[in-house]
Amino acid sequence: MDIPKGYFAIYVGEQEKKRFVVSVSLLIEPTFQELLHQAEEEFGYNHPMGGLTIPCSEDVFTDLASRLGAF
Repeated sequence: MDIPKGYFAIYVGEQEKKRFVVSVSLLIEPTFQELLHQAEEEFGYNHPMGGLTIPCSEDVFTDLASRLGAF
């Protein structure tokens, strides 16, 4: 799947991971930066899916990303 300019792919989930394509504007949001910090603590820089992986529930992520206008 192609990723539009200004977006990036991210994998989200606690057990099974789902792929989302979100706006790069999400990267400057403090709440998203906290999720990135949690991902760093859990995975370091070796993400098992081959891309950025966030260890939170899909519902939490979609709620946050929707509120921040990331989709």
